[in-house]
Amino acid sequence: MRPTATSTAAGAVGRKPALGAGAERLEGRDKVTGTARYATEQPHTAPDCAYAWPVPATVAAGRVTEVDASAALALPGTLAVLTPDNAPRVGESDDPILKVLQDHEVPHRGWFVALAVADSLENARAAAAAVKVSYEVRPHDAVLREDHPDAYVPESANGHPGRRERGDAREAFAAAPVRVEASYTIPPLHNHPMEPHASYARWDGDHLTVYDSSQGAHPVRTALAGLFGLEPGRITVVSEHVGGGFGAKGTPRPHVVLAAMAARHTGRPVKLALPRGQLAHVVGYRSPTLHRLRLGADRDGTLLSVEHEMTAQTSRIKEFIEHGAVAARVMYAVPHSLTTHRAVRLDVPSPSWMRAPGEAPSMYALESAMDELATELGMDPIELRLRNEPATEPDSGLPFSSRHLAECLREGARRFGWHHRDPRPGVRREGDLLTGTGVAAATYPVLCDPSSASATARPDGTFLVRIDATDIGTGARTVLAQIAADALAVPLDSVAIEIGSTRLPYGPLAGGSAGTASWGWAVHEACTALIRRLADHRGDLPGEGLTAESDTTEAAEATPPFARHAFGASFAEVQVDTVSGEVRVRRMLGVYAAGRILNARTARSQFIGGMTMGLGMALTEHSTADAAHGGFAERDLASYHVPVNADVPEIDAHWVDEVDTHLNPMGSKGIGEIGIVGTPAAIGNAVHHAIGVRLRELPLTPDKVLAALR
Repeated sequence: MRPTATSTAAGAVGRKPALGAGAERLEGRDKVTGTARYATEQPHTAPDCAYAWPVPATVAAGRVTEVDASAALALPGTLAVLTPDNAPRVGESDDPILKVLQDHEVPHRGWFVALAVADSLENARAAAAAVKVSYEVRPHDAVLREDHPDAYVPESANGHPGRRERGDAREAFAAAPVRVEASYTIPPLHNHPMEPHASYARWDGDHLTVYDSSQGAHPVRTALAGLFGLEPGRITVVSEHVGGGFGAKGTPRPHVVLAAMAARHTGRPVKLALPRGQLAHVVGYRSPTLHRLRLGADRDGTLLSVEHEMTAQTSRIKEFIEHGAVAARVMYAVPHSLTTHRAVRLDVPSPSWMRAPGEAPSMYALESAMDELATELGMDPIELRLRNEPATEPDSGLPFSSRHLAECLREGARRFGWHHRDPRPGVRREGDLLTGTGVAAATYPVLCDPSSASATARPDGTFLVRIDATDIGTGARTVLAQIAADALAVPLDSVAIEIGSTRLPYGPLAGGSAGTASWGWAVHEACTALIRRLADHRGDLPGEGLTAESDTTEAAEATPPFARHAFGASFAEVQVDTVSGEVRVRRMLGVYAAGRILNARTARSQFIGGMTMGLGMALTEHSTADAAHGGFAERDLASYHVPVNADVPEIDAHWVDEVDTHLNPMGSKGIGEIGIVGTPAAIGNAVHHAIGVRLRELPLTPDKVLAALR
């Protein structure tokens, strides 16, 4: 039977709803059986495939004076050593980190200064180790400090105004009956996805094909087209399966350019997978941030003023400003507000996107300060937040499309057993262990980007949806299939989906918790257009099926007269060992208001994943700036400690039902990042409740705890 508008609607009778259900991942079996192919695992790899291994700079600032590749070229299997003197020239790029091997300057430690190419991975690594590089070294400055003489206020911090002021915050603070002033420090943090950055590049005449571990195939194609002077149609980029990214793969990185260069230079396909030890210096990280907060309030807890000044670092070659003071602009009703971003250019690798950029550090500082204010007032921290709920977004004055933070706080308090809490710090003791509980609010903006999709009704009664979306482990392909099945009113197993290639209709990158909202909108529109085509079609479907397409550019770019955000509440219980200084999180709870939840199973996984990453930010994760040599000391998972299952015995996530008609046809908000946002502050507040001492520098490692206890 050919599908028609009538038959698809009839198929809904007795059908389980596609959206909201906890559908299993469509690619789950492929991943656990190893048949899902990642960037450098393509089965069609040519027999003459070569392998590349980069040579990073060993100085923090300077200039390459000589690259001696003679020993490397003499090794068995070495095909070439690319240097600034013989590497293919590339065109202009608006991203300086992609202009690799184009000159002799070294802007930071780890910058690529050569590339060894050989007939095997082992031979490429040996050749890279044999390359000898000489430098002219310059003095460097690689440590961020608040009083740095070169600090400046940028005009923009990742699209947000560098400075915003309402009223007179300083005068209001000076006159406030209750005042809190505190500084908070967050160290450099690294993304460390399970799959490192990797590419497979092949030239077929003047056509370049790249398999890349990236959060967006189309942005990679655009960058390569500009660099290699090609029309975009002469480049194919595939990112079908990606082993995590957390923002580090959100923009093209140098490895993909090097792979394409090496393939062009040698005339052979080339695989390049960056060693984990090199990731810290070349694929971005969260800048360290220094926060100064001032909160002024009446004695009843009503906020009178908020000041949040944040200082971050950026590199000499590329300005990237962590927008870590933005949350104070939207969270609480306050008549006087001053939020400022400051930046310092240093001889360091370029910082970049990391999960919940801006909001994660911003909310740690703000929500810690709110807890300090609650302590100063002798007020329950949940009550303090509820008392300062705004009627409209404070910064813009726009009404919220929906804001259910109060419901999240109340429901979380009920589930967590908050009202049984003894508010006095340092009183719950079991031998050497002190126990405490903490709470923090969370927010993340709702973003939606233009996207395209196609939907095809096939003669066998099934449907094919095609879109260049990227699934970086979130379950995106499954949720998009659910959106299609819901729009078509057919069972989920009758929908097939193709994603992750520039051969498909344009889709924006997976980032900013905007992927599903953006791609899903286009999928919904393509499927509803297909229903209309089917209704008008007579006779059997042609062999190639019947296709409808969508493009949401006009609708997605229209600015709605609403402030659109997701909100949440994070709760944590910790035990602090007063002998060892170790902090153990016993349980965590997150309750979120994030629009319509499209897949209960994958949504819960995303929330919990974000919460776990927030736990790492609070207790274990940090990189140390190497003042003497530049770069970072922690460059692998042995020294950069990410949390594991045993680090939190009990973790749970819930959500409140939220209907928001001002978002997209599905009514969904992003959920990938909000889980991390409130968690570090909730844990830090719980540690204060446990020991009665406030720690203001992350992570809360035993040495800091013991120093505080003494």
